[in-house]
Amino acid sequence: MKPERLPVKNVCLLIGGGALLSMLIITATLFALTGNTLILWGGAALTACALVWLFLLIWFFGKRLSAFTSDLCRTLDNMINGNEEPEQDSDSETLFSRISHRLFRLYGIMQESRYKVDKERKELQMLVSDISHQVKTPVSNLKMVTDTLLTKSVTEQERVDFLQGIHDQTDKLDFLFQALVKTSRLETGAIQLERKDGLLIDTLAQAMSGIVYGAEKKNIDVSVDCPADLKLPHDSKWTAEALFNLLDNAVKYTPIGGRISVSVEQWELYIKLNVTDTGKGITESNQASIFRRFYREEEVHDEPGVGIGLYLAREIVTRQGGYIKVISEIGKGSTFSVFLSKE
Repeated sequence: MKPERLPVKNVCLLIGGGALLSMLIITATLFALTGNTLILWGGAALTACALVWLFLLIWFFGKRLSAFTSDLCRTLDNMINGNEEPEQDSDSETLFSRISHRLFRLYGIMQESRYKVDKERKELQMLVSDISHQVKTPVSNLKMVTDTLLTKSVTEQERVDFLQGIHDQTDKLDFLFQALVKTSRLETGAIQLERKDGLLIDTLAQAMSGIVYGAEKKNIDVSVDCPADLKLPHDSKWTAEALFNLLDNAVKYTPIGGRISVSVEQWELYIKLNVTDTGKGITESNQASIFRRFYREEEVHDEPGVGIGLYLAREIVTRQGGYIKVISEIGKGSTFSVFLSKE
């Protein structure tokens, strides 16, 4: 067995026995050379004193080791259960205090990991709850319509209406799943945004192409004021996705005959892109909540959507070093300002 693997008790016995044997040999040798009996008595006294002090040393060390072991076990139990923070030893020169210091650091790491796990668990529970809430309505509608078609006779016009309803609900589910996939890929890091120098007008054109039909259908006037030669580092595809979500919301909540304007301002560190509409506006109490995932105001539940567009837009912009602000007034419209970093 390796020396470092020996039990402490056996080590102490070996050291004590070795010291006693050494002193006896030295005493016997000196007595044999001199023949003086005082050497025997002196050697016996020294041996006795050495044994007493060795016993006291072993006793004290054993007590200290036993107390340290008990404290260590209690600290480890508390760390495992997360009951309390371990105490730090102020004396940093001893072996015990160094071990205590490392335990304190380990406890901090464990607490941080536990906090992250709890946070992720709560976020997962919230996500599952949100998805369940979003899916429940279209699934219930689909079940009701299909049950009606299967169990009752309907006219041709009713059949067409039911099929149109099925089409609308499946579109809503498809939109929800597509939005969830995009959000999940961003949040888990499956997609890394790549910022490359590119013309902002091209990115804006990509975003605008998705709202042309909706704006024309509601006779909404859309104007764009963006320098044709303005370049900045950004991920064109995902930035277009973020801008489309802002523009799509503007079209949804702007009444027929309204206006939407897009303007660009150059700041020292940012490019500020404003999306302004003449829609219903957002109450001040709700402006802090609209960027939450699946959040929708009570007044707009009749409008299509699942409440993930603004959340996704903010995630895309934030991950590129930018941010989004909103200014809104009830009855006069809203302005969403996207700040894209130049660096």
